[in-house]
Amino acid sequence: MIKPKKNVALEKRLIKCTNVITLGVLPDFSNYLPDNRQLIFKAVKIYYPSVFYADIFDAMGKKIFPSCQTYRFVQDKIKQTALFNVLKISHPKTKIFYGNNQKKRITDYFKFPFIAKIPKGSALGRGVFLIKNQNELESYKKMTHAAYIQEYLESDRDIRVVIIGDSVAHAYWRIAKKGEFRSNIAQGGMVSLADVPDQALDLALYTAKKCGWNDVGIDIIKSKNRYYVIEANMKYGKEGFRKAGINYHKLMEKMIDNEEI
Repeated sequence: MIKPKKNVALEKRLIKCTNVITLGVLPDFSNYLPDNRQLIFKAVKIYYPSVFYADIFDAMGKKIFPSCQTYRFVQDKIKQTALFNVLKISHPKTKIFYGNNQKKRITDYFKFPFIAKIPKGSALGRGVFLIKNQNELESYKKMTHAAYIQEYLESDRDIRVVIIGDSVAHAYWRIAKKGEFRSNIAQGGMVSLADVPDQALDLALYTAKKCGWNDVGIDIIKSKNRYYVIEANMKYGKEGFRKAGINYHKLMEKMIDNEEI
């Protein structure tokens, strides 16, 4: 018999947390066992309900973590950029070109080199390209209907700020390996625990609050004494936590017990 006093999660993010029961994500709700359905109905809050259930639970008045807004912008760079522009959040010059006719005009707006990304579903630095000439641009254009083009702010590092709840859980530098323009850890980037400037932390907190995101890794780059939000990652990695000696699951257990999330 499952103990009814434990917190309930669907996705596996908290599976190692001792104060959480993880039920898994079953798109056919009727496939949940009766006891598990009752756990979901009786729970004050559902943790990590998944993209599929976030809006459903929200519609029925069930509290969730992370927020619906957090789920709605997962791995969608086009929507994120539109939101940054509407909210006037500092963001590199970015423009989306749809279809072949619009793609022909990319170099009317951007000079080589510039950044091109696969706008949806890409993560860990995959689907991100430094475009240095027309041949590379033509190759990229064949990969996606919507071309996501961003100015290149040259730097060998950026800052990952992880916001959980309404506070900074962790922040660190990501330093690109030699010869690589991407600083993602999955692309060989190195974690540095050197002090992160307050301006970057403040920008990340401001961005998360304005966007309604409460579980997110926000990537920030500094260029010519100005800080820019590059993008938001709702499925951020844990390597920075490990390097800092932070037990992510113990941290989450404590935040849940203290009702911080």
